[in-house]
Amino acid sequence: MTTASESDVGSRWRIPVVLAVTVFVNYLDRNNLALALPQIATDFGWSDRELGANGEWLLGAFFLSYALSNMLLSPLAERFGAKRSVILAIVAFSLFTILCAPFGQSLTALIILRLLLGLGEGVHIPMLSAITSQWFPVTERSRANAIWGAGIILAVAAAPLIIVPLTNAIGWQSTFAALGTAGLGISIPLVVWFVQDAPRHRHGMTSAELTEIRAGQESLETNSPPVVSPSYTRDRRFWLTVLGGALNAFCAFGILNWLPTYFNRAKGINFDQLGWPLTLIFAAGIVGIGVMAYLGDRYQRRTLLAGVGFALAGIMVFVASQTNSLTALVLCFAIAVFCQSAYGAQEYAIVQHLLPPDRVGAGTGLYNGLSVLFGGVGGSLIPGTIAATTGSFDMAMLSIVAGTLAAAIVMFLLWRVLRY
Repeated sequence: MTTASESDVGSRWRIPVVLAVTVFVNYLDRNNLALALPQIATDFGWSDRELGANGEWLLGAFFLSYALSNMLLSPLAERFGAKRSVILAIVAFSLFTILCAPFGQSLTALIILRLLLGLGEGVHIPMLSAITSQWFPVTERSRANAIWGAGIILAVAAAPLIIVPLTNAIGWQSTFAALGTAGLGISIPLVVWFVQDAPRHRHGMTSAELTEIRAGQESLETNSPPVVSPSYTRDRRFWLTVLGGALNAFCAFGILNWLPTYFNRAKGINFDQLGWPLTLIFAAGIVGIGVMAYLGDRYQRRTLLAGVGFALAGIMVFVASQTNSLTALVLCFAIAVFCQSAYGAQEYAIVQHLLPPDRVGAGTGLYNGLSVLFGGVGGSLIPGTIAATTGSFDMAMLSIVAGTLAAAIVMFLLWRVLRY
C-alpha cells in the first residue's frame, strides 16, 4: 500500500523526468542540422572546404543567439515564472524548427532560422536549473540535474536513429518539420500537468531539507561557505566555473556538431550508415551520466571527478584521430563521451552551489550564456575554420583534444578552491 509520503516523493522525482522529455525535444531540434549537414552539403553541392566554411556559420549562428538569450532573457524569464518561461521556450524552438521546411532553401534563410532557434531555446536550461534548485536539496542535486540532463544524452544517442532514416526517406526539410510538430505536441502538455515552479508543501522532504531549499543554505557541504547574496559575480570560483563550462561546451559541441561530418568526410562512412555508430557512441554518455551523478552525490568530489573525466576524454579523442578502423573509432569516442559525462553530471550542481536561491535562474543563464558564447560558438567555428583552411577534418578534431586537456586543468584548479 502506497503512503501519502511515498506518493509525494514520487511526485517530486517525477518533475526532472518530465523536464528530461523537454530537453530531449530541445536537443533533437538543436542537433538535427548537425546530423543532416552531410546531406545538406550534398544538396547544395559543397566541397569539403565549402562545407567547413558554411557549416561553421550554420552551426555557430545558433550558439551566438543562444548565448545572448541565456544572459539577457534569463533574469526576465525568472521574474515571469520558470514554468511559464519553459512553455514559451518550447513553443518558440518548435516553431522555428518547423519553419525550416518552407524557408530552408537558401543558406541565408537557414542561418536566420538558426539564430531564431537559439533565441527561443536560450531560457530553457536556466529555468530547469531554477526549478530543480527549488525542489531538491544539495545532496540530491547531481541526481536530479542528471535526470533531466539525461534527456540531452538520450536525444544525442537517439537522434541518428531518428533523423538519419527520416532524412533519407522524406528529406531533411520535412524531417525538421516533423520533429518540431511532434515535440510541440508532447512537451507542453507534460509541463502544464506535472511541473510546478516550487513546492508548496513538504512532498516527502524532511524539515531540514525543505528549510535548506527555501533558505538556499548549503550547510551540508563543508569547507565551502554558502553564497547567500547576489554577489556571485564577484566570486572567483564562479568565473573559474564559467571558464570550465566554456571549455566543456567547446569540446561537447565540437564533437556533437562535427562528428557526423567527420565520420562521413574524414573516415569515409556513408551517410546512411551513420546511425548505429553515432548512437553507440552517445549511448555511452547515458551510462556515464548515471554513474557520474551517483559518484558526485555519494563522494562530494564533483570537480575532481570532472577533471579526471576530461583528461581521459582528451586521450581517447587523440587515439581515435589516429585510426581508420570503424570499431576502434566507435570504442574510442564512446569512452571519451563516457568520461566527459563526469562534468555533465555535476555541472549544474556546481553552479547552483555558488548562487543565491532567488538568482539561480539568472545566474545559470549567465553561466550558460557565457559558456556557450565562447565554447559553443568556438566548438562550431574553430574546427570548421581548421577544416576550411587545411581541408583536413582530422586536424580539426585535434582542437577538441586541446580543449579537453585545458578543461581538465581548470577543473583541478577549481577542486582546490571549491571543496566539498
